[in-house]
Amino acid sequence: MAIIRTLLIGGALLWLTSAATASTKSASTKPDTLSVDEIFSAEYQTQKVLDIEAALASAQAEEGMIPRWAAKELREKAHVRYVSQQDLAQEYDKVRHRMVALLNVWQRALDPRAAEYMHYGATTVDIYDTALVLQLSAATRTLIAQMRELETIMMRLAEEQKSTVMVGRTLGQHALPITFGKKVSGWLGENRRNIERLKQVYARLQHSGILKGAVGSYVGLGEQGMAVEKNFARQLGLQAPYPDDWHGARDVIAEYAYILAAISKSYGRIGNELFLLQMSDIGETEEQRVSTAVGSSTMPHKKNPSKSEALVFHARRIPRTAEVITDDMVNVFERDNTSHTNRLLAEISLDFSDMLETARKLLSNLKVNPSAMAENLNKTNGMIMSQRVTFALAEKLGKTTANTRLHELALEATETGIGLRAAIEQSEDLGNLFTANELDRLFDPSTYTGLAEQQVTAVIAYCETARAADIRQGFTR
Repeated sequence: MAIIRTLLIGGALLWLTSAATASTKSASTKPDTLSVDEIFSAEYQTQKVLDIEAALASAQAEEGMIPRWAAKELREKAHVRYVSQQDLAQEYDKVRHRMVALLNVWQRALDPRAAEYMHYGATTVDIYDTALVLQLSAATRTLIAQMRELETIMMRLAEEQKSTVMVGRTLGQHALPITFGKKVSGWLGENRRNIERLKQVYARLQHSGILKGAVGSYVGLGEQGMAVEKNFARQLGLQAPYPDDWHGARDVIAEYAYILAAISKSYGRIGNELFLLQMSDIGETEEQRVSTAVGSSTMPHKKNPSKSEALVFHARRIPRTAEVITDDMVNVFERDNTSHTNRLLAEISLDFSDMLETARKLLSNLKVNPSAMAENLNKTNGMIMSQRVTFALAEKLGKTTANTRLHELALEATETGIGLRAAIEQSEDLGNLFTANELDRLFDPSTYTGLAEQQVTAVIAYCETARAADIRQGFTR
């Protein structure tokens, strides 16, 4: 059942309907890792704004712009216990300005002399841009942690199934044998590339703290503006800010949304494939469901997929949200920004986290059906091994002749329904070219999967190396 999430974004209470909170506060999130829900809560955002105000004051004090005792008071009182959401909402109803409302409530707890120096020379959009950067940075770390957990699940699944032979399909048709582990290794490699993409966005977010003033020229901070901004960013745990005024461009914010959109398509692909593999006519995988689950109110035999279907839906919804967010790159003059995409950034982050949790539940409880895979391998009566037989014939007849003869024989076998091996055995010109043992080998799919198993091992090794780099870079669970 959907719930209502309450966020304070853009100076007003936002009621956001989305998937159940429990999906992002699951056992997959450790206590020391904030959920995306928590990161985009009203209280978290308020705390970030207070942290930013404290960092501003400390940086200004170090540059001699305000007294150190005032900066100390501001830092000591920079806590949400001094700015309740109830008081903040009431004040906003009066002044209709998010920054003024917060400052009015906060100063009630401050030494009046120190209050004279709060928000000194700053502008609202810089404070809330930086708060957004901190939220997106925290959300990115949580999302990477969720994806790393999925990576662990896929590594285990690929290793367990690396020798499980199944039909490899192209354009919906049986093509050649592969292994299910090889299929999973494709998802695994894509997931790792997506982790690296998110890490790159994170790196740019780390340089996106901003304190450039009303028109982006530092005029409110005077000659020390650039120094204050660098100091300010450092105190917030950010890297040196980009020297340009990016407020109107918003390209890094748009990149965050677009990367989530692209990754959602990756998981949508996994969901779509598992949805199809669960079809009654294929039956090679199955979503594990609780014993009391009902597939249909009138057709008790059905085992309707739900999690794979949900991934497909997320892969449709998230890119639509990203599209609106990226439209925010088109702004007017220096700093006009009227589209209020913070709400959508919260929404896309929450939806994406929910998607990852759905994928975790799906893949960690996926049932693989090797017997159905083996049965499906035989549906073409040996035709799936025609390439191998052609290669074997080429050694005896030449490549062109072998190709032509196998095409003729395949057509004959299809029309008569006798199977490719039987067609070869009954053929006057080909029947004596192979022994029974040779035909046994040629028509054994388990011995014709190429380097599928080695490929699984290589992809897992690649991911293990990348995971070690994650640890060095501080992206750990």
